[in-house]
Amino acid sequence: MEKLFLFIVLITSTIFSRAQGQLQSFPLSSVRLLDGPFKQAQQTDMHYMLSLDVDRLLVPYLKEAGLKAKAISYGNWENTGLDGHICGHYLSALSFMYASTGNVILKNKINYVLSELLLCQDKNGDGYIGGVPGGKSMWAQIAQGNIKASSFSLNGKWVPLYNIHKIYAGLYDAYAVTGNVKAKQMLIKLTDWCINLVQQLSDEQIQTLLKSEPGGLNEIFANVALLTHEEKYLELAKKFSDRSVLNPLLQHKDVLTGLHANTQIPKVIGFMQIAEVNQDTAWAGAANFFWKTVVENRTVAIGGNSVREHFHPINDFSSMIESREGPETCNSYNMLKLTKHLFLGKPLAKYMDYYERTLYNHILSSQNPNGGFVYFTPMRPGHYRVYSQVQESFWCCVGSGLENHGKYGELIYAHRNKDLFINLYMASVLNWPENGLEMIQNTNFPNTEQSILTLKLHKSSRFTMYFRYPVWIEDGKMEIWINGKKQLIKRDENAYVSINRLWASGDVIKINLPMHTRAEFFPDHSNWVAFTHGPIVLAAAVDTLNLQGVKADGSRMGHIASGKLYPLDEAPLIVANAKTIQTDIETENAGLMKFKIPALIQQEKYKNLELVPFYTLNNTRYALYFPYSNLEELPMRLKLVKQKEEATFALEQLTVDLVNSGEQQPESDHGFKGEQTETGLFMDRHFRNATGWFSYYLKNTALQAKKLRLTLYGKEKNKAFDVLLNGHSFLTIKLDGRKEFYSEEYDIPEALNSSIVEVRFVAQKGSAVANIYEVRLLK
Repeated sequence: MEKLFLFIVLITSTIFSRAQGQLQSFPLSSVRLLDGPFKQAQQTDMHYMLSLDVDRLLVPYLKEAGLKAKAISYGNWENTGLDGHICGHYLSALSFMYASTGNVILKNKINYVLSELLLCQDKNGDGYIGGVPGGKSMWAQIAQGNIKASSFSLNGKWVPLYNIHKIYAGLYDAYAVTGNVKAKQMLIKLTDWCINLVQQLSDEQIQTLLKSEPGGLNEIFANVALLTHEEKYLELAKKFSDRSVLNPLLQHKDVLTGLHANTQIPKVIGFMQIAEVNQDTAWAGAANFFWKTVVENRTVAIGGNSVREHFHPINDFSSMIESREGPETCNSYNMLKLTKHLFLGKPLAKYMDYYERTLYNHILSSQNPNGGFVYFTPMRPGHYRVYSQVQESFWCCVGSGLENHGKYGELIYAHRNKDLFINLYMASVLNWPENGLEMIQNTNFPNTEQSILTLKLHKSSRFTMYFRYPVWIEDGKMEIWINGKKQLIKRDENAYVSINRLWASGDVIKINLPMHTRAEFFPDHSNWVAFTHGPIVLAAAVDTLNLQGVKADGSRMGHIASGKLYPLDEAPLIVANAKTIQTDIETENAGLMKFKIPALIQQEKYKNLELVPFYTLNNTRYALYFPYSNLEELPMRLKLVKQKEEATFALEQLTVDLVNSGEQQPESDHGFKGEQTETGLFMDRHFRNATGWFSYYLKNTALQAKKLRLTLYGKEKNKAFDVLLNGHSFLTIKLDGRKEFYSEEYDIPEALNSSIVEVRFVAQKGSAVANIYEVRLLK
């Protein structure tokens, strides 16, 4: 019996232990930011966070538990179906910010949120905590195997798995980051609730469940396994891992085109966490392949990815330039989480190069210095970003935004046993009491090309310091000086420089970080160019006109910059030789990182454009990517762009409202409903079809709509369906296979016109609704 017990202990310790000597990040409480752009962003975020009314965020949880709320719920996404998701983010954000700053007010808020959520958990009686409206009856249906799942709905609810993941994550962070034991106990009870929820479901049924965006539930369950050393939680994590995504990644196949990007990234973080807990090299390899293909093939200069929230084709970035809905901030939030996992597993500088690029150019730029978070960052030249307002806006990117700016200290440094890694050159102080070390990093990087580290040690100690050799520094150009003496350094295979010596208190390390200006094209090598200086993406302010909704209201689609699009054929055009383009960038003020490009600009009106760090631009239209041509191809490029833009703008001017069918957010924004309906991707275009029906609500506030425009693929055969407007028969469509993609316009009778137009597609008996790619109301 003793031998059996010993065997179980050994197996358990093998399953739930991390590799000996693995790199570790420091607790956020060990790192304090010093003055600089990141400290400023941290403080701005904390002010926003403290401006929120905690009782209003808690309303959905109290309501679902049958308890009396102390306030009125917030609006926007918080009372239109995703009720409660921000409270989970908020608990995580409070935890990060408290650890990073030590502000006791934040700790008190953590304790208050947990005490209120505990009341809800106790009242529910089964471990459940959730704000999903009508969630209890829905979960009962799920437990009985009655599952109706699509990409953004589950049994008629808006992504409830994604929703409850946020409170799971909040509880985990409250324990893992601040040590709150109550949060751990509540988390385990909530996880046991989920085990009971799916205990009668087959693996196939759980995979069906995961068709609806599940957030990072598999990561959380793996974390609970690590906390408790109980196998049942690891098994739950594996069951909640989407095989339709995992299996191709295990084979190193990229099948991501058309998928909703931020649905997939958290799943992959979960794959990696399971790999770490279970020491599974295959799952770790799948996560690494995902990172590689997204970063190398699908990512733009700022480190972000996706168009209208979906992965676009790797060989065609045209939609990235054309759309007002560029990279989503939540994607980069999650890509940095994945990058952290991968880096700690294997400390390659390439992970930190991406991390640094994204941190400066997407995350830092996603918060207005006066407060407010960004959802989409358009790459379209001449467009702009929209910022949230504290009492109005409750999108997913507000939730992740609250978290982002409170954890800048998480990977500036790392350690492996006694050895120290310097990963980011950011003004900060590291306290490492276990090693008797305090280190102050003074720098004004990127405005200066230098960082100075000063050591304070209780006693002299021998260990190795590893300094990242950034990819943007040319070979042989980085310099390290110790106590005024230049060191002979060599970059290792991981792109780090290691120095092992007996370190003493008072040692001063000076690191020279020479930066150069470079031109950077899209991964598809199309003729669009961005400029970087070191890791910093440069951009130009174009003007501040027509910034419609730059401060978002509480409307359903307030996060989208819906103001006028500036024609692409009028964007500032770069004409140069691609190989020497960066040499024509003029330094105007190196200390303030200001540059000019008059020699490259084709149009006279843009000759005075100034390039500055993108993260410093706010409340303005900007150009980050510029159309590019060499002199020989210029006439043809201008002609083709102008022709395409004229057609696009003619349609844009006529459009009253638009739904891109089959895409998650546009459909959700337009009140999608349906039964026996599916989405898919054909020739890189999203669609929705049905053997039953589906519908949207389109806005027609000024009653300008005169036509309904539908886009279909006419080569489909034997498809017959009816289209209803506001519940009335409008037209019947029968496809006979004679056309390619086409768009047809239909006159709307005056009697059916209204401020909200419901468009419903209904399959005729024995037939089906064809693939619908786009639904537009036209003037």
